[in-house]
Amino acid sequence: MSPTTGCHDQPASPNCPYPLPHENTSTKHKAQHGNTMRFVDEAEITVRSGHGGHGCVSFRREKYIAKGGPDGGDGGKGGDVIFRGNSKLLSLYDFRLKRLYEARNGQPGSGREKTGAKADDLVVDVPLGTQLYEVDEDGVKQLLADLAVEGQTVHLVKGGRGGKGNTHFKSATMRTPRFAQPGEEGEEKRIRLELKILADVGIIGLPNAGKSTLISALSAARPKIAPYPFTTLSPNLGVMLGEHGEKLILADIPGLVSGAHEGRGLGHKFLKHVERTRFLLHVLSVEEVSLEDDPWAGFALLNEELGSFDPALGQKQQLWVVNKIDLWPEERLAMLRERAEHDGKDLLLISALQAKGLEELEERLWLMLKQFFALEEKPVEEEIND
Repeated sequence: MSPTTGCHDQPASPNCPYPLPHENTSTKHKAQHGNTMRFVDEAEITVRSGHGGHGCVSFRREKYIAKGGPDGGDGGKGGDVIFRGNSKLLSLYDFRLKRLYEARNGQPGSGREKTGAKADDLVVDVPLGTQLYEVDEDGVKQLLADLAVEGQTVHLVKGGRGGKGNTHFKSATMRTPRFAQPGEEGEEKRIRLELKILADVGIIGLPNAGKSTLISALSAARPKIAPYPFTTLSPNLGVMLGEHGEKLILADIPGLVSGAHEGRGLGHKFLKHVERTRFLLHVLSVEEVSLEDDPWAGFALLNEELGSFDPALGQKQQLWVVNKIDLWPEERLAMLRERAEHDGKDLLLISALQAKGLEELEERLWLMLKQFFALEEKPVEEEIND
């Protein structure tokens, strides 16, 4: 039987052309195609499997056959509740709307030793990166599964077994059993879902660095944009499409401040999302750059916060970008380029608002993604050669 599927599928992004390097992107970036959604990274739900069908009490009654004996069939098994990783989903928003996920019960058995129908399993799709915890009565949670691979599944609760019909209970001393076994009850669990997004690129930066403007220029995401800090109150997700339909997922992490790893500001709530990004796009506004002092102090401050939260985060590969270059005259930008070359800094200068430098930025992001996959595959190839 085909499983019943949860109602969490979202339509895939339309297959739209990706701007070629020679094309003018001043208007192309405004029409860039991708996905946008309301982001929710935590939810609590109840899952309940189906009860097994009851066994049947029945006796064979046919013409010319006296005392045909018991022929009650078994009940059918109740449905399981299965959660499955799905790369098309990027948020747990649906789980805030629906809190109970319940599989159907198995059908009871019937005469002539007919077994009741087995109930379909309930398959519920969740975003990749979703961690599933069982929460007990005391509120203590235990990790059940971490769905990080496309199509990965976990049976959260198993359906009850069907009860046995009275045909199973006949014996030399009990030829007419007038009872049958009831179906097994299903299981019920309280489940907490926590999403650590599996984005390709995590966009990080100090508040008001222009990250939201940048993700809206690179994808179809439309986050709230305003000229004051902490405009972004939750991660924004966007999808950048390649010319052959490739996808690069961007995650705009809310602005981090000094002391974020200790709970200051807003971004500390979302540092966990940086953990699973493949690499980081570190954005700094020219307003935070001082040519007279250390122009890279803004980058260093945030890297220190990442390392304090998790040393592994401080080691993630980064691409440094200075945004809002439209606010500086060309003379100061030339001085910044010279300083970066002198200090050996790999730096891109862009204006997300005016779409300056975005073509080169996109090319670098695709190149870094290809290099990441090449590094991932290399150990596997060496193992095969051995």
